[in-house]
Amino acid sequence: MIVEQGISASISPQLIEPTPLRLHRPLNPASQFRLAPHLQTNNLRTPFALLRNSQGIAVTANTEFMKTVLIYSGGLDSTVLLYHLRAAGHDLHALSVDYGQRHRCELKRAASICAKLGIPNPVADLSSIQPLLAGSSLTSPEIEVAEGHYTEESMKSTVVPNRNMILLSVATGHALSIGAEQVAYAAHSGDHAIYPDCRNEFADAMATAIELCDWNQVELIRPFVDWTKADIVRRGAELNLPFIETWSCYKGGDLHCGRCGTCIERREAFDLAGVEDPTEYAKDAPAVDQLRANEWHLS
Repeated sequence: MIVEQGISASISPQLIEPTPLRLHRPLNPASQFRLAPHLQTNNLRTPFALLRNSQGIAVTANTEFMKTVLIYSGGLDSTVLLYHLRAAGHDLHALSVDYGQRHRCELKRAASICAKLGIPNPVADLSSIQPLLAGSSLTSPEIEVAEGHYTEESMKSTVVPNRNMILLSVATGHALSIGAEQVAYAAHSGDHAIYPDCRNEFADAMATAIELCDWNQVELIRPFVDWTKADIVRRGAELNLPFIETWSCYKGGDLHCGRCGTCIERREAFDLAGVEDPTEYAKDAPAVDQLRANEWHLS
């Protein structure tokens, strides 16, 4: 059983069948990314669990050329999913949504990445609903973005009311309009505890609703739902993803602050994955050594 920081992955490596797809290739010394110096080792494990989808089913060739609408923010998780599905041969349409978020600079990152890959990236302008989604630090300017490692209360301050249901509804409508068979989003296991709309129960309910909303069937997929964020970083490294072009910081400044909850989560994921983090952080951001020594808390 693969173990990460005391949490075991749900898939045992000996149960993984080989796949003929180009979905996954083992990490090797010739890769174009570098390990963080303190984690350089010849024994870096391949994340075998990444060969299966969220239901534990081995990936097969029937995923190739599937027309898929991906809810795409330009962030770390959704960009890895973009590359992950692209590598599997999906016909991707990356839908970004402007809901008036504080860190809307992420939309520029999304547009840039998609332009380089030749992937359509329409933007749904829902910015007028921002006042209707008040109470979150992402949509209410008067609420400060919490700093430090997420606690239950500080993480709740970043919850945008019903965001994923809204995004999934818009993405489903777009999928139906272009004849897509799937809608994808990048919810992962680290989101489950606090974000209700990233839980399996929510996604299962939405998947059922999406199947019932039209004569044409659309499937909801969430390949990362049982992955850790470190798993996601490893997969991005395997795909030679341009991490530096992605955006995570909820403060939405010129640089990642390196202090808010999502920046700390990003930095921890790179560290646990053993992948060098190329992100440029603000000058007052604490060093990784300091964060590691404080168990990823600011002090």
